[in-house]
Amino acid sequence: MARWEYTHGLKDIGNGLYAWLQPDGGWGWSNAGLIVDGDQSLLVDTLFDMHLTRDMLGAMADASGVRAEEIGTIVNTHANGDHCHGNGCCPHAEIIASDASAKEMAEVPPAMLAQFKKMGGQLGPAGTYFADIFGPFDFDAVEERLPTQTFTGRMDLTIGDKTVELIEVGPAHTGGDVIVHVPQDRIVFTGDILFIDGTPLMWAGPVKNWITACETIIGMDADVIVPGHGPITDKAGVRRVADYLAYIDAEARKRFDAGLSVREAALDIALGDYANWGDAERIAVNVDSLYREYRGDGQVTPVMDLFALMAETRDAMRR
Repeated sequence: MARWEYTHGLKDIGNGLYAWLQPDGGWGWSNAGLIVDGDQSLLVDTLFDMHLTRDMLGAMADASGVRAEEIGTIVNTHANGDHCHGNGCCPHAEIIASDASAKEMAEVPPAMLAQFKKMGGQLGPAGTYFADIFGPFDFDAVEERLPTQTFTGRMDLTIGDKTVELIEVGPAHTGGDVIVHVPQDRIVFTGDILFIDGTPLMWAGPVKNWITACETIIGMDADVIVPGHGPITDKAGVRRVADYLAYIDAEARKRFDAGLSVREAALDIALGDYANWGDAERIAVNVDSLYREYRGDGQVTPVMDLFALMAETRDAMRR
């Protein structure tokens, strides 16, 4: 699908809807969206820091006439900072997220990311990897704004004459993923339920929920699908994400049943064509989450242990 070139910046996707794209879509380089109708507006996600978000909002103001301070509503599709750390740039907006996402945002403040990044190599390979992938982002300057309204399941909003459906499909990528559907314009913003040409990252699971979320999107009457990372896509792109998830589930299960450790399984699974997707080392986190699901014990691996395993996996893939 090539109706919108995958270049940095604002794409006018029609009828008062816009997508902001950040190639290459890797760690932290997320997408966002804007919905405008009449004198009302809704921003779908902000970016990883306030500098990036201000640049985006400036371009949106030039195109739509809606300035940052006039944006009425922000919907954060999930709790990861690259989708909510710029909330403070819109001081008057109502901020809506799922209950589960609001809880997760409070657990991982930007100051924690700033500290990990500063420590870098002091934390070993995990810290070096963390500082490398998040080097471009300024976590020190984030003026955090947490959600002012939360929901579970579904919430419908009206922006001008447009109905906007907020549909909670998590836990999947994170504990409270939400997709944003504008049915009359046949457009859906998926947050990180979709990584296009990049490797999906399953912090939460279960995997079946994520595959079901993909099936929900495929079942919608939608022509334009804006992912959380990567180029604007179509239903074939959604299917590829679902296929990846089904593949790693099957491959991880074989290795779990054979008694391999998470590390052994992550290094052993042959990714085939998926190895060409960005950040393929995320297989390590995905296997860890799948193993937690298979065990049924809810035991969560410390995040820096996961970054260490991704660093090791990336090094092994490069050899």
